Amino acid sequence: MSLSVGIVGLPNVGKSTLFNALLKKQQAYVANFPFATIEPNVGVVPIPDDRLEKLAKIYNAPIVPATVEFLDIAGLVKGAHKGEGLGNKFLAHIRETSVILHVVRNFGDDNIVREGSTDPNSDLEIIETELMMADLGTLEKQREPNMNAASKEEKARWQVVIEFKKAIESNKPIREILNADNALYAKELSMLTAKPILVAMNSDEEALKNASQIEADFASKLNLDQDQVIVVNAKLEEELASLSSEDQASYLSDLGLTQSGLERLIKKAFATLGLITFLTAGEKEVRAWTIKVGDTAKTAAGVIHTDFEEKFIKADICKFDDFTALNGWKKAREEGKVRSEGKEYLVKDGDVIEFKIGT
Repeated sequence: MSLSVGIVGLPNVGKSTLFNALLKKQQAYVANFPFATIEPNVGVVPIPDDRLEKLAKIYNAPIVPATVEFLDIAGLVKGAHKGEGLGNKFLAHIRETSVILHVVRNFGDDNIVREGSTDPNSDLEIIETELMMADLGTLEKQREPNMNAASKEEKARWQVVIEFKKAIESNKPIREILNADNALYAKELSMLTAKPILVAMNSDEEALKNASQIEADFASKLNLDQDQVIVVNAKLEEELASLSSEDQASYLSDLGLTQSGLERLIKKAFATLGLITFLTAGEKEVRAWTIKVGDTAKTAAGVIHTDFEEKFIKADICKFDDFTALNGWKKAREEGKVRSEGKEYLVKDGDVIEFKIGT
């Protein structure tokens, strides 16, 4: 399952600096793990997962982490929804992403020109307004069906169009009224404000020590979940991305931190989208796979290969702690720590799985 994060923001808020940090992480990733060529405005970085290192030691096998794709979406200015700046390109790119990351300015360096940025609240409001206006433009292009001849489906779709228009005209993004009945229509109509959001508050280094409180306060003010807000220092992240893992840990420790902002950002993106990872382990490789919370064993098998889902027989499951304590499948089976589950089993984060597939 692909996780893609579109980075948006006003000029000079630190968006490019944050993306450059991601590119440096990508370069470090490429040095160890081959992957397909990507465009310059896309960064693919590994999702931090200490469990993979422990599995790799058991089998002396290469690691293939799950990844997240970050898209640097340029060109946001007031009037983007009308095509101003690089508005059309901006909107086209953002439609392809799983989640929108708003970078807002929360630092006080007056040497950096603000260019429309005044405070985190207004920065976010400008971006959100552009997206809502783009959605409104899409909705206004929809045509009411002939109710005397329209199908039940066409009537239901039109009612959702009306519902979405009323929300935006009341200054509400679509995600605030999203439910099981209208979600498919939101996807069909490519509603930008139906996408979940994250907010990265690009802050002074000193603010990192009080990050949790700043995140909680900002989230409360804007009616967001705290997992949707993260305090980062983009310059620091760029510096960290150039260091070895050991030097990063030392640098962060000196600042009283245990994780980089990028690591926390990726984890919050997972939480916001309701994603988890399961693990596979053997002599060929140890690997993390991304699925949704509530996905079944059969669905998880399909993430590896569509044939696995179609020919699914059962899944051998072992808890990660049991698996590593017993040094792999052989001893775990001998000790009765491996159980067989059917296609309806709900996969847990960190499950180590071996799928049994028919011919």
